[in-house]
Amino acid sequence: MTSSIPAVATRTAEGSALQAVLLDMDGTLVDTEDIWWDAEVSIFAELGHALAEEYRQVVVGGPMARSASFLIEATGADIALAELTGLLNSRFTELLDGTVPMLPGARRLLTELGAHGVPTALVSASHRRVMDRLLRSIGPENFALTVAGDEIGRTKPHPDPYLFAAAGLAADPARCVVIEDTATGVRAAEAAGCRVLAVPSLVPIEPAAGRTVVGSLEEVDLPFLRGLVTGMH
Repeated sequence: MTSSIPAVATRTAEGSALQAVLLDMDGTLVDTEDIWWDAEVSIFAELGHALAEEYRQVVVGGPMARSASFLIEATGADIALAELTGLLNSRFTELLDGTVPMLPGARRLLTELGAHGVPTALVSASHRRVMDRLLRSIGPENFALTVAGDEIGRTKPHPDPYLFAAAGLAADPARCVVIEDTATGVRAAEAAGCRVLAVPSLVPIEPAAGRTVVGSLEEVDLPFLRGLVTGMH
């Protein structure tokens, strides 16, 4: 993991109650959900199986092992889980063509957080090899800590990745905002006790206590995020 943990004295970000921002990667910062689906469809086509479109709703945002297990069971494909996850990760990286597009508002928000010294972590269910490839486009300098799905014993929807990230930034989970695009990620963040900002990608997410939903990161800036912790939104 990359880590340049900020000093505890800096964590309150200019006196704000907001201590850290923890961000999902696929579908939240970078537009990769279609690429993942294309990888899954192409691998299963080679195995002799067509993936039904409704499967996409199940696998989006999920950890690789869970998504791959579901697809094996749903199709009856004759392949071991470990082999399939390796094939999917390899095919995904093959399909990446140069710079991966950032989603609207993502780069501006990361720049703003960095300019104001707000500690940030990138927290993904994707494996490290995939995360490091995508960080070339996102910019590793934007994060004090990065946490990949194959580095945590239990990944999303369990709270462990977000609890690990908050601890790594010396932040109270209740004073962290998590930005997620899927229900799986939202469940993980809420189980960790974080404030949640949902920016749905493929599947709608409803507002709830401690959870705010927006249509795009273009609607989000640092005052907005601080307001989520202080109860202004």
